[in-house]
Amino acid sequence: MKSQNGAQRLLTICALWLLFYSSQCFPSSTQMDPELKALLQQAINSPNSFQDKFDASVWLHDMNTRLSRFIDDPKERITILKTIHYEAKRANLEPELVLAVIEVESNFDRFAISVSGARGLMQVMPFWLDEINLSDKNLFKIRTNLRMGCTILRYYMDRESNDLGPALARYNGSYGKTVYPRKVVNALHKNWFKQ
Repeated sequence: MKSQNGAQRLLTICALWLLFYSSQCFPSSTQMDPELKALLQQAINSPNSFQDKFDASVWLHDMNTRLSRFIDDPKERITILKTIHYEAKRANLEPELVLAVIEVESNFDRFAISVSGARGLMQVMPFWLDEINLSDKNLFKIRTNLRMGCTILRYYMDRESNDLGPALARYNGSYGKTVYPRKVVNALHKNWFKQ
């Protein structure tokens, strides 16, 4: 147990060094400021987030930089990324796919409402809340929206034997058409694919 704690500390130190080094050598529009470092560290060490702290720090830093184009507030970015990672993994989905779906569905506006009434990041229809008698009826809450959206997407992935195109079309309510699935796949390849 003692060596495991030492190994975790070493990985955390290496991850922080990597974050510092990459922000110094590869400057971007989102320089690694002290507040952001603290947020990332808190996200990495929080329960129910990631099993491997090094992987967590690398993924969060990478996706945080990418997400900064869509969301200005670093706290909101970290909250959304942690929740996406947790809910996607819980539903056996790739977090990057969920990021692509959110980009196409709401452009990361957690208060988005479509013309058909779908709400939040993943544009979940309110009737789902009534169907399952969910007491928390706020689809603008990040966790509620992502939990429901990821669960619905996983259901359609299972129904389509993991065939992404038809599953995405079902999710969007455009089964038999390819426009929406192409948009999501394009967003995935352009903005969210792991490098």
